[in-house]
This record gives sequence, C-alpha cells and structure tokens, in this order.
Amino acid sequence: MTERGSGALARTRESLSIGPSSLRWRDGTLTITLDEVAVPWPRRVRGEIVLHAGAQPNRGFALDAAGRHRWQPIAPVARVEARFTAPALSWSGHGYCDTNDGDRPLANDFLAWDWSREGGSRSTRLLYDAVRCDGTTTALALALDREGVLRDVEAPPLVGLKRSLWGIAGRTRSDPGQAPQLLRRLEDTPFYARSVVQTAWNGSPATLVHESLSMTRFTHPVVQAMLPFRMPRRACR
Repeated sequence: MTERGSGALARTRESLSIGPSSLRWRDGTLTITLDEVAVPWPRRVRGEIVLHAGAQPNRGFALDAAGRHRWQPIAPVARVEARFTAPALSWSGHGYCDTNDGDRPLANDFLAWDWSREGGSRSTRLLYDAVRCDGTTTALALALDREGVLRDVEAPPLVGLKRSLWGIAGRTRSDPGQAPQLLRRLEDTPFYARSVVQTAWNGSPATLVHESLSMTRFTHPVVQAMLPFRMPRRACR
C-alpha cells in the first residue's frame, strides 16, 4: 500500500508492476510478489501470494446511475497460498478476488458502502450496499450457482451492526428477527472496518466476511493528515 509516481509503473496484458512489487495473471492464476517496507514501524515485507481462481463469471456491475464507478467479482471462489520470508510465515485457504475502478474519486459520489461475502462448501453469496451522495442507493445480492454463473437473488432486510472502535456504523442483511453477531474484528481504522459476521439468510446461518467504508470519514482533514503514516508516498521508486 505504497503510493508511487508514474515512473514506477509498468503494465502488460498479463502483468502489473508498481515499484518492486508486481501482479501476474496467467491461466487463471494470480501471482502477487511483494517487496515493501511496512509503516509506521519500518520492517521488510517480502513474499508471494498465489490465488488459484475457481469460477470466473465475467460479470461486472455499475455502482452508480452514470456508470462512473464499477465493480466486478473476478473470482468469487478461489484457493489462496501465501508464503513470506519477511516476516517468516505461510498459510493457505479459500479466498476471493474482485476489482473496483472508476472515472473520478469515490468521495464525489458515495457516502458509505457495505460489502460482504459468504463462502464455503454450501454456497457463495455476495452483498453490496452503497449510499450515494444524492441519497440514492445501490443494492446488489448475488449467488454463484453450480455452473459458475453469478445470479441475482433476493436478500434479507438491512440490519445495523455494532459500531467499530472508531465509530464506523456498518450494515449487513439478516432474516427478520435475527440480529447479526460480530464474531471477529479483523481490521478497525478511522474510515474502514473489516469483520467476520454471522447472520441468517433464508432460515440458515451464514458467516460473512464483511467490510464497511465511510467516505465521509475518509475525507475528513484529520484522517487525510493521518493517511501518509499508513500509506507512504514515493516519488518514483
């Protein structure tokens, strides 16, 4: 998560290099090579993450009426292997890969959004709920079928989550009368929170990896002043 100048960028059809780190996509496998220095306490982060994509539904979604912001689940189901030499650690498990892109800053068009994924042997379902600056909303509920096709499904009502330590007010979906439970907080920042949440969907329990983002908080001058301490900027290298 280091910001770099255009001189540090190189891109081909199958690869993207930014400074000493890179991504390579080949035959349904994404290989991420990292060689960075962590902040705020400097230490080397060096290793490789390999994502073996399962189904690739090739379906994208516009997040606003004008189509300025887009989201695409590239691999809703994947196998991930991580191997690091600095720090020395490794792990493997199931994972997910998507992409967001847009034509202008998110803060121009969004106030907040909540995203979540349920993934396991039983089903893979995705939720994406966004609140735009003009008061309108985006609500996506998707399920991956056995043929590897992402289909629209009916989702339960929106329900509020317990605020994070930084006061981020997240939301998810759960059957009426079934309050979601926070199982684990994975990341807690002034404008973003990631958690493991258990809800109920069509009468069955569902365990979600859940994200909440507050663009109102992100654009606050104090938060903007804090960002360089977590995301350093390098001119070219």
